[in-house]
Amino acid sequence: MVVLSELPEVSSSSSSTHGHNLITHGHNSSTHGHSLITHGHNSSTQDHRYDVFLSFRGVDVRHSFTDHLHKALIDANINTFLDDEEIETGEDLKPELESAIKASRASIIVLSKNYASSTWCLDELGLILEQRITSNHIVIPIFYHVEPTHVRKQQSSFGDAMAKHKQKMDEETDENKRSQWGQKIERWNKALIEVANLKGNDVNGRFETEFIEEIMKDIYRRLHIPLRSVRPLLLGMDYSINFIASWLKDGSSHTTDILTISGIGGIGKTSLAEHVYGLYWREFHKSSYIEDITRRCDGKYIGLLDIQKQLCGDISKTSSIQIYDVSKYTSMIENAVARKRVFIVLDDINSIDQLDALLGSKGFHPGSKVIITTKDRCLTESCALFKTNIKPKHVEHLLEGLDETESQKLLCSHAFMCNHPKEGYEEVSDKLVEYCQGHPLALEVLGKLLHNRGVAYWEGCMKGLKKETNDRINNVLRMSFDSLPSKNDKDLFKHIACFFVGIDRDLSETILEACDINTRSGITNLIDRCLLSIGSNNELKMHQLVQEMGRFEVHQESPDKPWKRSRLWCHKESLRVLKRKKGKGNLLGLALDMRMLEKEKLGASYELKTDALTIHNDLRRGKSWLARA
Repeated sequence: MVVLSELPEVSSSSSSTHGHNLITHGHNSSTHGHSLITHGHNSSTQDHRYDVFLSFRGVDVRHSFTDHLHKALIDANINTFLDDEEIETGEDLKPELESAIKASRASIIVLSKNYASSTWCLDELGLILEQRITSNHIVIPIFYHVEPTHVRKQQSSFGDAMAKHKQKMDEETDENKRSQWGQKIERWNKALIEVANLKGNDVNGRFETEFIEEIMKDIYRRLHIPLRSVRPLLLGMDYSINFIASWLKDGSSHTTDILTISGIGGIGKTSLAEHVYGLYWREFHKSSYIEDITRRCDGKYIGLLDIQKQLCGDISKTSSIQIYDVSKYTSMIENAVARKRVFIVLDDINSIDQLDALLGSKGFHPGSKVIITTKDRCLTESCALFKTNIKPKHVEHLLEGLDETESQKLLCSHAFMCNHPKEGYEEVSDKLVEYCQGHPLALEVLGKLLHNRGVAYWEGCMKGLKKETNDRINNVLRMSFDSLPSKNDKDLFKHIACFFVGIDRDLSETILEACDINTRSGITNLIDRCLLSIGSNNELKMHQLVQEMGRFEVHQESPDKPWKRSRLWCHKESLRVLKRKKGKGNLLGLALDMRMLEKEKLGASYELKTDALTIHNDLRRGKSWLARA
C-alpha cells in the first residue's frame, strides 16, 4: 500500500546569502591591557642589506634560468644581489661579493654543469656554507640539469672541473701558492659534499616556470615573507579585512585570541588569511604561516611532523636533530609560544588532532593571535586548548561569497582583463554570475576558461555546466563532503541535495527520520561544514554549486544506467525507470511530475516498490508528494 501526503510549496532550488556573518563566543574577562607594538622587521632582518644572494655560473644560466628567477624575485619585492660581471678578473673572490654574501639573509645556489669550473663560484659556495653555520644563513640549492650525486662525489662535469683545478695546482712551481691551491681544493671538496647533502630543488623534467614558482614559495616560507596573491580574489572582502585588522590590533586580552575563518571550499578563506598575514606578520615577536595543512597531511603521519617542524623553525631556534614524535614537537611548540607573542596562521585545518599537535594545551604568551581557516566550524572549540582553565578568546568569521556587483568584477577581471563585460557579452556574463552565486573560485576558474572566447563558446559552456560542474570547482567543494564523519551524514547530504532544498526543516526531518535517517546530529554536521544553512522561513538552503556537487556524487554511482543509482531527481529519468520496471532494490528516492504518469496513462496505481520512495511534483505546480512503501 502506498500512502500519499501533500507537502507545502517548494521555494527555489537553491539560494545564497551574500555578505559575512560574525559570531563571537564568550571568554574569560581580562583587566590587563596589551597594546600592539610595531617592531618593523624582525631583529634577524635588521642587519641585512639583501634578502637573497644569487650564486651561479654565468656561462650556463645568466641569460636564461637565472635571469627568469631574478626577475621573479624582483617582482616579488625580494631584495636580491646578482653579480653583473661576466668574466672572472682574478683568482680571489671579489670583496664586494664577499660583503654581499655576509649582508644577505639567504643564498640560492644554482648548481649547473659548469659551476665547479669557476673558482669564484666555489669560493662563494664555501663562504655561503660558512655563513650557514655562523649566522643562520639560509641556503637553497638548485640542481639545474645536474645530479646531486655527481656534485657530492665530484663526478661527470664536476669531476672534470675539480681535476683541472688539481692539475693547475700540480703545475704551480711556487710552493706557497701550491699549498694555497691544496687548501682551497680541500675546502671546495667539502663544500660540494655539504651542499649536495642539503635538501635541494631539482629542475629535471619540469617546466621552468612551474619550477620557479615552487622556489618562490620556498623562499617566502623560509624567509617569513608573506605570500603575494596574484589573483584579484579579495574583491568584496573589505569588511572582512577591516574586521580582522581590528581584531589583530585589539590587545585587551590576557589569553590567546583565536579567529576561525570558515566557509565552503573556494570561498576565499585562504586568500583572506594570507592577505592579512602579509599586512601584520612584522608586528609580532615571531610569526608563522602554515598553508594547505589538510593536503599536506592527507593520511600521512610524516606530513604532520613536517608541519610541526616548519612551525617550530618559524617561532623558535630549534636544533638540527630530526624528531619523529608528534608529542615531542608539540611540547617544543608549547614552550616556544609561551615565551613570545606570536602570530600564527593555520590554513585548512580538518581535524582536532592537527589542532592539538600544532597548538598544544598549555596556552600562549599574552597578546598572541592565531587564525585558523577551516571548512568545519565546530573544530576549533573542540581542541585541547579550549579544555584548559583559561580558555582562549574565540571569534568566528563566516565567509558566504560575493554580491552580484563584486562577482561581475571578478569574472570580468579574468575573462576580459577589466571590471565590466565586453560589448555583446553582457547577457552571457550575467547568466554565469547567477550560476556561480558569489563563489570566488568558480568565478575565477570559469573566467580564465572563457578568456578570449566568443559568445557562442560562452553559451556552450553554460549548457555544459547544466549537465556537469567544472572538475576543479567540484573537487574543491567535495572536500567538505568527504570530511563528513559518517555514512548517515553523507546519505543525508545526498537526500537534501536531490530532494529537500527549499523544504521546511521540520517537515524534512519528519520525512527523513521515517526513512531511518538521523537528522538531529546530521543536519548540525552539515551546517558546521558549511554545506547547509537554514533560511529565515526555516527552510533548508544550499549553495547551488554545493547542491550540484551532491547530485554529481549520486550521478557517478552509475553515469549511464540511472536505474542503478540510489536517487533520481530528473523527472524524465524517473519516468523511464518506472516504465521499464527497473531500479527495484536500488532506489531510495526519486522525483517525478505526477502529470507525466497521467500523460503516459500509467495512472497513480502504478506499482512502485522501493525501500524508501520520494516523489516530488514539478516545482512549477508548487506541490510535492511523498510516497513510502
